[in-house]
Order: sequence, then C-alpha cells, then structure tokens
Amino acid sequence: MAKYKILVSASAEKVLKGLPKKDLAKVAITVQSLASDPFPLGCRKLAGEKNVFRLRQGSYRIIYEVFKSELIIHILKVGHRKDVYRGI
Repeated sequence: MAKYKILVSASAEKVLKGLPKKDLAKVAITVQSLASDPFPLGCRKLAGEKNVFRLRQGSYRIIYEVFKSELIIHILKVGHRKDVYRGI
C-alpha cells in the first residue's frame, strides 16, 4: 500500500501546539500512523460527510478527510472529545 501525504489545517495545528506534552506525543504518533493506514482499527466515518473520519486517541479525537485518488489525508480538527464535533 502506498504512503499517504498528511496535511494539517491551521486550526488543528494551533490545537496541537496547545496540548500537554504527554498527550501531544500520543496524538502525533497516531496522526503519523495514518500515512501508512488511513483506516485503522477504530476509525469511524462521520455521518453526513463523504470522506470524513474520526479516530480516538485517549480523550482526544482526530477528524480527518481522506482523498484516495491523490493519496492525501487532511487533518481537519483535533480536540477534546467534549467539543471537537462542534462546527463540523
């Protein structure tokens, strides 16, 4: 399977910079693993969206969109589970 290129939105990058170091390390590893497997065990498609998925990492959620034809994963949002789904 080919490697996907990972793009991170400005809002997701801002949230990542504000995460505690121990959580940031875990989230970063999870995001990097998406390059080799964009649909890991536990990922779920978001209802009402075409190619948007969510992945759990502890109390945090990673919302991402997969473009299969271009081999790109776009990280849309990263945040705590209580408020990451607002505004999607």
